[in-house]
Amino acid sequence: MMTTKLDSDNIKGLVLGLALPGMVAQFVSVLYSIVDRMYIGNIGVIGETALAGVGICGPIVTMISAFASLIGIGGGPFVSIKLGEKKEKEAGEILSDCFVFLTVISVLVMILAFLLKDELLVRFGASEAVFPYADEYMSFYLTGTVFALLGTGMNQFIICQGYSKEGMISVLIGAALNIILDPIFIFVLGMNVKGAAIATVISQLASCIFVLGFLFGPKSMLRIKVRRPSMRNARRVLKLGLTPFLIIAFDNVMLISLNAMITKYGANGEGDMLLACNTILQSFMLMITMPLGGITGSTQTILGYNFGARRPDKIKEAQRHIASLGFLFCTVMFIIAQTVPEYFIMIFTRDREYIEMTKSVTRLYTLGVPVLALQYTIVDGFTGMGVFKYAFLLSAWRKIIYFACVFIIPAVFGVSFIFYCEPFSDILGATVSIILYFTFGRRLLKRL
Repeated sequence: MMTTKLDSDNIKGLVLGLALPGMVAQFVSVLYSIVDRMYIGNIGVIGETALAGVGICGPIVTMISAFASLIGIGGGPFVSIKLGEKKEKEAGEILSDCFVFLTVISVLVMILAFLLKDELLVRFGASEAVFPYADEYMSFYLTGTVFALLGTGMNQFIICQGYSKEGMISVLIGAALNIILDPIFIFVLGMNVKGAAIATVISQLASCIFVLGFLFGPKSMLRIKVRRPSMRNARRVLKLGLTPFLIIAFDNVMLISLNAMITKYGANGEGDMLLACNTILQSFMLMITMPLGGITGSTQTILGYNFGARRPDKIKEAQRHIASLGFLFCTVMFIIAQTVPEYFIMIFTRDREYIEMTKSVTRLYTLGVPVLALQYTIVDGFTGMGVFKYAFLLSAWRKIIYFACVFIIPAVFGVSFIFYCEPFSDILGATVSIILYFTFGRRLLKRL
């Protein structure tokens, strides 16, 4: 029988030991998204238009990454639960099956994305001026789909075994390489938008090699052994993974809807300008949501392990520490957003009009950020314990509010008010999540 650091009674130490590397890893992984945009926004003459084009690609890229969560976050909690139950053989089988599932899915997603690329870009809000840049970036980015999904999805199986530092290193490798290659391909070689996409693909390949090398190698407690996958495992992984998959998919549909409404109601060039501002704004939001997801996602393994081991007191203690750490992080980011957002905005553009407009929408959009910590802690906590029903319902509720605001607000009040959709959904979503957690979540733990 294997022993693991997850057996420790020092829950606060476990939370910090997993959450901090997870937060750092996700913070650095944001650089995958914003480094491209930072350099693209500073390309002479075409910078702002090209930036809007890459912004259109953002929801498509994130939609593709959702398939990594379908298998990675769908399988990771089951591995943690099985380890908590001391069923290491079953945990290893789940890991191996998930590798096969994700490999097949990655190839299929890449083919489908290439076939639908042009249609998606137009429907997602690419104007005639913006489309060429969006098309060029997307065409080259899609060649790395398999690397991106395997690297991201299988990294969850490193983290769920308690190897948080190795999980962080895999992300750091890709991000550091991307930072180095971006200016070389974009400016030195003069490849502009195409160069940014190629640099990202090479970086994703490097991360993928590290992740698979670890999981196939001797350092991992559980190792991948290619075998005929179990359909029972497939059903269980897909059932749990459907929640994070739909959460990410709906997030993208929300951003797509936001871009579409900006394009529809923005007149006299205001739409393209707001699209560029929204691209910068969404980059800033990634600086909040991805590290926060790193805190709540990387600590899912503690909740899943103790759920399998039937230790409800340890789960409650872990959730208190996770929520406190997340709230502290969100509060700091909220203060930055409300006081000095221009320092982040000027990374992308020096145009004074763009800076002032983006400052204004950033302050509106981030009004509900502090309560996001509670929403993420509760939803990711239910996912980590395999309780997909509550996780899905709470996430869907928040999305419904956002959708309603995106379609109603600009039609009634004008396009400049559309950015209130986020704080409304954040505050109302968190309120309902807290009520449901204390009503049903605590009752669930009492039955362990």
